[in-house]
Amino acid sequence: MKFTKHFIEDVMPKRPYLDTDLLTDIINNPIKSEIQDDKKIKLWGYSSKFKKYVRIILLEDGETVHTAFFDRNFKL
Repeated sequence: MKFTKHFIEDVMPKRPYLDTDLLTDIINNPIKSEIQDDKKIKLWGYSSKFKKYVRIILLEDGETVHTAFFDRNFKL
């Protein structure tokens, strides 16, 4: 798994709960995925640990994490 500079410098300091195990689980088994107009990939998964949905945005290579966060508005 790779990370953008934005993820390392801006996202991780604010969201330390986003560990690699959580990200890997969602990337490998998303419950929903979409490709954005800019070719970035949105993935959603559920964290049973936090009892919340998580959205991950990957770059178009499908392996570089750009951002991730709890998605309060996600509905199945």
